[in-house]
Amino acid sequence: MLHVNQVENTIMKKALKVLAVIAAAVTATLLLFLLVRFIGKALNSRTPEGGINESMYVDINGTKQWISIYGEDKNNPVLLYLHGGPGSSTSAYDYAFTRKWADVYTVVTWDQRNCGKSYSEDQNGTELTYDLMMSDGLAMTKYLTGYLGQEKITLLGHSWGTYLGCNLVLSYPEYYDCYIGTGQLVDMLQNEAAFLKAAAEWVKDDEEGAALLASMDPDHFSAEYFTARNRLMEKYGYSVMADGTDYNMPAAIIFNPYYTLLDWVKLLNTDSSVYIEFLLSDEFDRFSLTGKTEYEIPYYNINGSRDYQTNYILAQEYFDSISAPYKKLYIMEDTTHGLLESKSEAFSEILHEIAGEQRL
Repeated sequence: MLHVNQVENTIMKKALKVLAVIAAAVTATLLLFLLVRFIGKALNSRTPEGGINESMYVDINGTKQWISIYGEDKNNPVLLYLHGGPGSSTSAYDYAFTRKWADVYTVVTWDQRNCGKSYSEDQNGTELTYDLMMSDGLAMTKYLTGYLGQEKITLLGHSWGTYLGCNLVLSYPEYYDCYIGTGQLVDMLQNEAAFLKAAAEWVKDDEEGAALLASMDPDHFSAEYFTARNRLMEKYGYSVMADGTDYNMPAAIIFNPYYTLLDWVKLLNTDSSVYIEFLLSDEFDRFSLTGKTEYEIPYYNINGSRDYQTNYILAQEYFDSISAPYKKLYIMEDTTHGLLESKSEAFSEILHEIAGEQRL
């Protein structure tokens, strides 16, 4: 019996040593990760000489809404970036591509109400409407013109942000010097009809694809509809992130200068149901650009040639129909809806060209 106990004690000691080594390795790895994150975050938190690097919560219509402001020269024009979704904040990583514009613009990124760093559970009972979102956009615009000492700002919208952005510049042109849309949405119903037509071409004799397509009711949008839609785009190579990114996304997330660990926990526990309800509502349809074609400011569009999330052909047709003091269309070849991430360098080059034209 004594011999057996000695063997068991020896095994136990060895097991404890192994566990101690594992614990030490995990601790060392965690500490190294935290150190590297601290250094990377500190570098990204620096303010350029003569520039600006700030983040804050702004009081907008009874809520706290988060923005970041970054630019290399405070005298540059201000550009407000409107993220997509609706409700799909990109603040977890968007500084990685918006800072590529910061030598010609002071760039403001904004987490719209009740998403990203602007999320709070007490807003989940607030119905999202056309008037409310437009009021938020106007209030944020007025805040920025005052805070940054600019008479007008440039508006850049992506996806849902183009819906909001176009309606803002159409309704309040006096606050904006130009509009830039990318992944331009024109009309939700037309967009989905165009998608189903395109998807039928992709599917052909593929039984799995045909089953997904058959499950989609164009007269009744639902969570199931959009799930099938996303699966079709992914299956045939047209998904938002089909092209990947031209920068290191994990590094952008890890070294985010604006996010704490608590922010990540909060983001992972966000309830997006209020935005799903908004997307499926008649209020969302009020943003349709059908018949809204008279712009009082310059109008730019940058769209991917493989974008079926927001149909690029409809965007081109809408571009042709509008009247504006100046308009210009850019088509990024072999590019899907995620062009801000997948072609951030090429997109930045286009923005620099636009900024140069606006300065003439």
